Amino acid sequence: MVERLVHIVDGAEVSRSGDGDLTLVCVLTGFLDAGKSAELAARHLNGLSDGKVVATFDVDSLHDYRARRPPVSFVRDHYSDYEAPRLVVRALRDTGGTPFLLLTGPEPDIRWEAFARAVREVVEHFGVTRVVGLGAVPMAVPHTRPIAITPHANRPELVPGESPWQGELRVPASAQALLEIRLGEWGHDALGFVAHIPHYLAQMEYPQAALVLLEHVEIGGHLTVDLSELREAAEITSTEVDRYLSTHDEVGDVVRGLEQQYDSFREAEAAGTSLLAGDGPLPTGEELGRDFEAFLAQLDDPSKDDGDDSTGWEDR
Repeated sequence: MVERLVHIVDGAEVSRSGDGDLTLVCVLTGFLDAGKSAELAARHLNGLSDGKVVATFDVDSLHDYRARRPPVSFVRDHYSDYEAPRLVVRALRDTGGTPFLLLTGPEPDIRWEAFARAVREVVEHFGVTRVVGLGAVPMAVPHTRPIAITPHANRPELVPGESPWQGELRVPASAQALLEIRLGEWGHDALGFVAHIPHYLAQMEYPQAALVLLEHVEIGGHLTVDLSELREAAEITSTEVDRYLSTHDEVGDVVRGLEQQYDSFREAEAAGTSLLAGDGPLPTGEELGRDFEAFLAQLDDPSKDDGDDSTGWEDR
């Protein structure tokens, strides 16, 4: 018997837009999801309409349970509410009523090639015209500057905008990266966007980046998304971070150092000169790590916020 990694729901049908377009948005959480930005974006897309599951993947064949243990509740004398990992495709509609598919779940730990073939089966079964992947990586950038996006695609003409990178970079692979490569080899269009997250906020939910990612999904995926809820969440996060920095000079100094570095790069880039930062003093890696460990600890524990009675981010 042939093993199948994906099960397409019997009789599942997906509508298409008037011009025959159908976008599949792919968000695999875990490695490529700093600030939980891609996960937040997927959650927002999933809330746009009442969707239905049209395909499910055999997570048992893809997930390393010992490396990423699912949560379970222990209630007095018994276990309950085991949260099993799920990797599914849902049929949804955007704010304007345009149908699209959303593939979400944990990034497979193993069998990436088999997973890519399973996604190909979904793409070809439903006649998907483009796959759009979302991700986020931590970078030494300040939260006070615009969030940069790295666009990519398996055909040059699909890349919207310009990449901030020149030349070649060797980076750790991801299942989404391999999927984009393989889909190109099989004749299917795939593109994606990676947000650059301030590294000191990478362990917390960062709705600002989710907002920017979905703005690019609108462009690359030909979709319309109501972003008002995410804008409100981003404003709250910004206010809380700024309030903290206004009362903690040592952390503010580190952010100002990152601002100087960021601005020097941008000015040099605009002038067509070296992208090396200026000669001003910048924080060392040790200083960054020490100051932001204290920063995150303070945000995680609102009781230590110098008497401020406001709640922490986790209580929003």
